[in-house]
Amino acid sequence: MNESTAGIVEPLDLIVRRRKITGMSAVFLPFTAKGTVDWDGFEHHLERTLNAGLMPAVNMDTGSIQFLDGADRQRVLDTTRAQTGSFVAGACVQDEEGAALDADSYRKAFAEIVERGGTPVVFPSWGLNALEDAAWVEALANLTRELPAFIGFELGAQFVPYGRIISLDTYAVMMSLPNCIGAKHSSLDRGLEWQRLRLRNEQRPEFMVLTGNDLAIDMVMYGSDYLLGLSSFAPEAFAHRDRLWERGAEAFYGLNDLLQYLGQLVFRAPTPSYKHSAAQFLAMTGTIAESACPPGVTPRPEGDLILLRDIAARLGF
Repeated sequence: MNESTAGIVEPLDLIVRRRKITGMSAVFLPFTAKGTVDWDGFEHHLERTLNAGLMPAVNMDTGSIQFLDGADRQRVLDTTRAQTGSFVAGACVQDEEGAALDADSYRKAFAEIVERGGTPVVFPSWGLNALEDAAWVEALANLTRELPAFIGFELGAQFVPYGRIISLDTYAVMMSLPNCIGAKHSSLDRGLEWQRLRLRNEQRPEFMVLTGNDLAIDMVMYGSDYLLGLSSFAPEAFAHRDRLWERGAEAFYGLNDLLQYLGQLVFRAPTPSYKHSAAQFLAMTGTIAESACPPGVTPRPEGDLILLRDIAARLGF
């Protein structure tokens, strides 16, 4: 159950000025019109993300991890490992509604990532998120006991039907796990994230609250770091925005507003269709060859291209 955020006033005391932001970008995985992975496009986009100075997060929702077979999932990891020794990756179990927790598949997914030098992000599944809060965090602790480090993940149901936002009390228990170095929070609710930031500041200041709120990317002002799908559209612009905040530059606000305009457009309902918007934008700006719609999402209308082209031009593409 989520805590109510009704009546919460902006917590100005949480704002941390001139802070170095940790940016993790969920790297988009492009597809061809035939439905196969565009590997050249992925490598190009991964290189672009690294050159911008952001940490790549692969095999996330933006990377269509829930639709990949084992061979493609491992190829994503191998490709990433060949380009960098510092990345995070989603550890995903593909199950069905009503399934029990598949601990063996989670541990296998963790091993694939750790063997290549990455840090696992515990992607939700039907089996894990069917558990009540106490059982959920106990299962998480047991699954990750042997990992040197991992990142937790709250993903709202607007992204996937088996998404889950845990209670604040459960979040506190997760945060107390010593090898849990942070958690991605994707409720798209500022109030819930502010609650987690305040709890983090009180109990474990080094813990990373990684905002996944693509509708409120200014959460970095309040002390969140980020693991965003939106940053995959324009990694250089996000990295530049982050540096502006660290310098205390006024230009931060204008650039953040433009990037937020992009986020409001592409993350409108149905939310998962942001992945087709990413294909449209990245093809338009020359990063990938085709704007094919990724698997499992409703295509965006061609009319979006007019707005996307204007935003791209204003960002300097």
